Amino acid sequence: MTEASYRPRLSGTNLERAADHNQRITLHAIRVCGMLTRVELARITGLTAPAIANITKRLLQDGLIEEAGQRRGGRGQPPTKLVIRSDACYSVGINIDRDHITIVLVDFAGKTLARVSEDIDYALPPHVQALYHASIDGMLQRAGVDPAKLVGIGVAVPDDLGSVDLPGRPAAYGEWNSVEMSALFSGPHGPPVFVENDAAAAAMGEMQLGMGQKINSFFYILLSSGLGGGLVIDGNYVRGANGRSGEIGFMQAHRIEGGADAQLQNIVSLSALARALTEEGYRLEDAFGGAIPEAAACADGWIDMAARQLVEPLAAVNCLVNPAAVLVGGRLPATLVELLAERVNAHLQVMAANLPSLAPVARATLSEDAPAVGAAILPFSHFLLPKPGALWKVPHNMGTDSEV
Repeated sequence: MTEASYRPRLSGTNLERAADHNQRITLHAIRVCGMLTRVELARITGLTAPAIANITKRLLQDGLIEEAGQRRGGRGQPPTKLVIRSDACYSVGINIDRDHITIVLVDFAGKTLARVSEDIDYALPPHVQALYHASIDGMLQRAGVDPAKLVGIGVAVPDDLGSVDLPGRPAAYGEWNSVEMSALFSGPHGPPVFVENDAAAAAMGEMQLGMGQKINSFFYILLSSGLGGGLVIDGNYVRGANGRSGEIGFMQAHRIEGGADAQLQNIVSLSALARALTEEGYRLEDAFGGAIPEAAACADGWIDMAARQLVEPLAAVNCLVNPAAVLVGGRLPATLVELLAERVNAHLQVMAANLPSLAPVARATLSEDAPAVGAAILPFSHFLLPKPGALWKVPHNMGTDSEV
């Protein structure tokens, strides 16, 4: 154990950091609430009216917010409402998974303006790079976005993308272990590139644009080619000592039909569902469309098994973390996610009397593009929105956190 790993993080701050933090908090309040007056901002942030006046003046001058008319119904001069300028800046989000690639162009309000996606098994770096460079100019043109207003590129990838031995992984896929993402997607003078675990990116996106606006502590489950998780506590994404918190997919699964023990992600994942469908002669698309009853019945059986497998891991999450909710996202269609959540809730209720608390399991608000959209939020978070540790002064002999 190194000294830095257990040293208490005690540090003061300075006026510059405090001013930047207050501006980020104010901007985020407007972003989350949609429309606020300066009086409401002062009440929400706890800042004084003069401080809010100065901050909002700077935000208006920087083009990050705009005035949206006056609120009627009170006495005297109606207060002016402030809203986010969705065209203030833009970001690109890229999700690379073992069975698909998704690229989205997102405005500052979090709206997806353009999208490109390709279903492909174990795409190698040159293929992903070629898809990005072949797509990005058209995406910007269709959305009418000036490339100069791109503040960054976010990339969401599973941890150990080229190393985890999932069924069908070719040996050449290990090439991902040595890839420099910034070189893959942006030239030396292009926007900066931010890389994040896919489940973490999805959880951060949900925190900024989804249920995180209503609840500040939740556990996020990402159903993708594998199974990932993310932990949000008190409005902050919690990484753990080595940045690997939330790795629910690596937990041990129950023994199935006399077979060997396996990791949970080998049973509860889109890869596992695809394998079950293939054994019956179907594809994922056959089950998702609902047009083939036999494929839908196979998917229903997998959902029942997945729900049973998730019960004990989620009981542990409830005991150890005490989240307000467990949110499920990913590329499983919304109807199937809701069915999975319903069955997990039913199984957990049987255990409720033996648990200190029980969080409901529900579908995450964001769509199946949650990792890509969450990745697109990373540059906004880094440059403009509140982030953990913003007030800490990092000593010269210590490295800064890699998180955004």
